Amino acid sequence: MTAPAVVVVGGSVAGLATALALAERGFAVRVLERSAPPPEGPAGKAAELWHRPTVAQGDHSHVLTSLGVRVLRRSAPSLLETVLEEGARLLDLTRVAPAGAEHRAATDGELVALAVRRPVLDLLLHRAVAALPRVTVDHGVAVRGLLLDPSGSRARGVLTDTGAQVPARFVVDATGRGAATRSWLRNAGLPVGDDLTGPTHLRCFTRFYRLTAPDGPPPGPLNRGNAAGGIWDHYAAVVHPADNAVFAITLGALTSDPATTVLREPAAFTAAARLSPYVTQWTDERAATPLTGVRAITMPPNILRSVIRPGRRQVAGLFPVGDAACVTDPLYGRGMSLALEHAFRLAEALDSHPAVGECQSEVAVRLADEIHHPWYEQAVHDSRARVGLWRARADGTPPQPVAPAAPGRPALPELARAAATDATVWRGLTRVLMGLDKPAEVFDDAAFRDRVRGAPDGSVLTGPHPPTRRELLTALDAGVE
Repeated sequence: MTAPAVVVVGGSVAGLATALALAERGFAVRVLERSAPPPEGPAGKAAELWHRPTVAQGDHSHVLTSLGVRVLRRSAPSLLETVLEEGARLLDLTRVAPAGAEHRAATDGELVALAVRRPVLDLLLHRAVAALPRVTVDHGVAVRGLLLDPSGSRARGVLTDTGAQVPARFVVDATGRGAATRSWLRNAGLPVGDDLTGPTHLRCFTRFYRLTAPDGPPPGPLNRGNAAGGIWDHYAAVVHPADNAVFAITLGALTSDPATTVLREPAAFTAAARLSPYVTQWTDERAATPLTGVRAITMPPNILRSVIRPGRRQVAGLFPVGDAACVTDPLYGRGMSLALEHAFRLAEALDSHPAVGECQSEVAVRLADEIHHPWYEQAVHDSRARVGLWRARADGTPPQPVAPAAPGRPALPELARAAATDATVWRGLTRVLMGLDKPAEVFDDAAFRDRVRGAPDGSVLTGPHPPTRRELLTALDAGVE
């Protein structure tokens, strides 16, 4: 008798990447996805027409950091080649390195990011997976629960909302931020541990544009290497280049700041963007044309799921991946890259430990904790520092100091000041921001800390300054009159 296929619940980045990785290791895979399949036709147009209410964040700007590019280069080079052929671009981050970085390090080739819209990447990944002979992708299927063995200790499949039973060798939960594992376990009467959470208090407003002259120079410099703009002291304004001459402008603000709700209006959004350093050039009507209205979204908190924390009782054969395992502050753009890293490494681990049971579960949990826990902790710290600063500016009060993420670890402003003149600090900071190295591997190194502290007193961030809060609010009021 043929063994049941691996069931992957969720057909977005994490689920499709896991299906791709498992199929290439010889597993039969069945993907169950609630949304409709993507349209046929050219990738760029089909992606724009693909309606996916289950992926609310899909219509907003995304970043595939150096970590994500490294995963694709190593594990899915043909997919990366296809994405580039369809109009995505690799952006060289070393273009913004400080003086002294002219002598390239051996690892500088890793310092790239992929400029691509999330729906385009999803669609091309979907097509790559659907073309594999070992994979079946079923759309319009919602999963409401697990099939368990009599002891309740092992997953043997899933139950759909129509009552159909789908047996499985093991189950991968790729349901994203909804993390269906929690409700599945609770409905089965099994204990569900407490997730670790840290608020982001963030909402974002995004609008997409297309360049008027796609073959010409960009409207302005990418001061961040893969983006333009900044996370300033009371709001964020960033340009994210994408594929086929498309780019997005995203503005970030506190959820508790009613004065910025007006950013939903195109006129107010444009007024704020035009005041923002490095962003203003991209709003020139001669340079670009809006493709969409302003899309607003409230971001979730940072979450580390209990089901991937070591020492917890696990249901064998059940593996959360991507956002179903951990969510980090979207303002720092780690989500897609961590999902890809988790997907391919989980497939490798399951291939090496194919027998469902306690050993396999422990390997998977240790792996997920290794991948996500450091970034969860860093994201909680960075969110807390940002929220405290933004709230102080909104209230007109002095910001309160925030304890470092680890004893003695430099804060991001301190790191940024040193990186402006020290190529070694710049490389270390960039590798962390791009996910290639974990914070502790760089920021807790004694020699690195000495370089940060030894940066010249004159090592200050240069360039245009963002508007004050009063200037921003005045522009917003004028924009809607």
